[in-house]
Amino acid sequence: MHGEYKVPGGKLVVVDFEEQDGRIAGFHLSGDFFLEPDTALDDIDAAVTGLPIEADAATIAAAVRSALPDGAQLLGFTPEAVGTAVRRALVTAPGWREFQWEIVHEAPVSPRMNLALDEVLTARVGDGRRNPTLRLWEWNESAVVIGSFQSVKNEVDPEGAARHGFDVVRRISGGGAMLMAANSIVTYSLYVPSSLVAGMTFADSYAFLDDWVLQALRSIGVDATYQPLNDIASPQGKIGGAAQKRLANGGVLHHATLSYDMDGQVMTEVLRIGREKLSDKGTVSAAKRVDPLRRQTGLSREAIIEKLKETFANLYGAVPGHITEDEYAEAAELVRSKFATDAWLNRVP
Repeated sequence: MHGEYKVPGGKLVVVDFEEQDGRIAGFHLSGDFFLEPDTALDDIDAAVTGLPIEADAATIAAAVRSALPDGAQLLGFTPEAVGTAVRRALVTAPGWREFQWEIVHEAPVSPRMNLALDEVLTARVGDGRRNPTLRLWEWNESAVVIGSFQSVKNEVDPEGAARHGFDVVRRISGGGAMLMAANSIVTYSLYVPSSLVAGMTFADSYAFLDDWVLQALRSIGVDATYQPLNDIASPQGKIGGAAQKRLANGGVLHHATLSYDMDGQVMTEVLRIGREKLSDKGTVSAAKRVDPLRRQTGLSREAIIEKLKETFANLYGAVPGHITEDEYAEAAELVRSKFATDAWLNRVP
């Protein structure tokens, strides 16, 4: 069996082994990482050899960590990365370039239609009716998009939202509220089959699916990093955040919002952002939490989006695609029956 795992922001971890009587046999670790002392490689191989093939990534990582000699240095990878590579080998997880990717960037639609398209396109990728896809959002009205499990009354100030012209809508993924003002953010959605992230923990899949955008941002001068669980940041502050939803048919939605030119004062008047929310961010002002990409790059929003598309295409061989009339029609019906209803918006009052 053969497995590979590219550590987000790190090195490639490669594992080769066999299965004998329900256990890992003849295990060998390799890759372009750095490891000191050299003999630690043999220690890792010995630690994984003999483990049950049912061992999860955390169990494998614990075995590797316990076998390392005192003072061992792992650069560009971690024991958890070894565990992930083993699990991906056991489920024969494919890599990015084993899929035919499409990039979709079409005319603006309403925030509700964007949310409905997320559900429709994720389901179609899960069913095998659409190639894995990167979609860049455009919208024609402002809205607050709250997470699937958030309380409307706890997250949104209705008077502030009305005063600044923000509708309130709910998405299918978890996570926090995002302020979608015209031309102020960059939002993208990835619709991928679950096999792409097979063998990864839920947390690891966030970093894995956002690694390409970090590369794109670095290419335009933003020192972007991933901050667990779902933040994209730079030394100047938070840039954005991601969220996921996994469907029963194997479709995975991963979408992220990056701030381009956020008005921090408006955000504090529309969203109810309390001290507890800020307590682990090292800040006392919500306005300071979001660092606009315009100030860090000097580029237009359109230029940043083009760089994202270019980077994704170069990395994974993606080609331009489009949303079909049938997909738009299905999404429009979903807006009517779900996303535009009070029952959906207030399912968590």
